[in-house]
This record gives sequence, C-alpha cells and structure tokens, in this order.
Amino acid sequence: MAATRPLSRFWELGKNIVWVGRNYADRVREMQSAVPSEQLLFLKPPWLNAPEGSPVLMPACSRNLHRELELGVLMSKRGRAVLEATAMAYVAGYALCLDMTTRDVQDECKKKGLPWTLAKSFTASCPVSALVPKEKFPDPHNLKLWLKVYDELRQDGEASSMIFSIPYLISYVSKIMTLEEGDIILTGTRKGVGSVKTMRSRLAYTGSSV
Repeated sequence: MAATRPLSRFWELGKNIVWVGRNYADRVREMQSAVPSEQLLFLKPPWLNAPEGSPVLMPACSRNLHRELELGVLMSKRGRAVLEATAMAYVAGYALCLDMTTRDVQDECKKKGLPWTLAKSFTASCPVSALVPKEKFPDPHNLKLWLKVYDELRQDGEASSMIFSIPYLISYVSKIMTLEEGDIILTGTRKGVGSVKTMRSRLAYTGSSV
C-alpha cells in the first residue's frame, strides 16, 4: 500500500523510532565492546523527535548528556516480515538524527541491569533534520556523514562502514515488529561520540555521496 499522507512532517506521523546500537566497528572499538552477531535494538517514542531548530534541554537527572550522529531511514508504508531484497521499496527517504543519551544515567542502568529508557527516552532526545527523498541518494550507503561542534569536526565517516546494511535492518526489525508509515530507523553512530552542555538542533545534509 503506497504512502497516503505527506511525510514532510514525519515526526508527527510515525509510531516508533527504532534505535540500532553498535552498527559501526569503530564505535564498537571505542566502547571496548564485542562486535554484535545480531542487532541491539531500542525504542524511542515518536514524540521525542525534535525538528531542526528545536531546543534540546539536559534532563535534570543527568550531568553528562551525549550526542550521537545517525542516519535515519524513514518508512514510506506499512511493512511486516519484509524481505531484504525488497526492503528499499519501503523507504521514503532519509534524515540526519542525533541520538541524545544521558550517559551517566545509562551507565547506572547498565550496572543495575535495568532498561535504558531513562537514558534514551526523554523530551526532545531525537533531533531530526528535514526529510531528504530517497531519489536524491540512490544508494544511501555511499553517503559521507559528519558532525561539527563550533566548526570542530567530531564525527566523520561513510555509511558504507555499517556492520548491518539498511535493507538488512529493515527486514530484521520488521520481523520483530510491524513498521508503520512515518516510522524511522536510526542506523547507528560512528566513533567520536561526546558530551554537550547546551544546544539547539541544527541539522542539514552537508554530507555528500561518494
């Protein structure tokens, strides 16, 4: 079934933000973790999206807020048990996203064996750019993405370095939960994750395909 609603304001339409962890080998090494044999997933409610220009406030429970640059993949239609070979037909486009994490809270959750909801799912914890239609990037794995803080390069790399590809992720996630029109999959972050003090989201596709 084709998309029936305009997706330019996708943050108002989707039901889920599916976060994918440890999908770049350099980030796995930075974390001193093992390369996963299958995907680590986490959910953020869609109302945590913060469109470009929105303020991102540090939660009162944290003193160590981190930002992680990720390529977001927006779903164009409902899909369940999607085949990897046809997965890209379910993609509407892409957005740059920041997965905001209260690292000190997450560390405490890990120590106690608790879920990461407190660390990942607070208000405005997912700044997003405007939607870029998939036609602009026939192969998103060829994208080069980077993040600068006050003109200082902090994260830099190619989407081709993903451990698990975008079609694989769509297929994998859709076998666990039905993906809906407007849902977005965050495909993981590169090394260079770091802390922020205050910020206002300013995301744009300044990266280019190679």
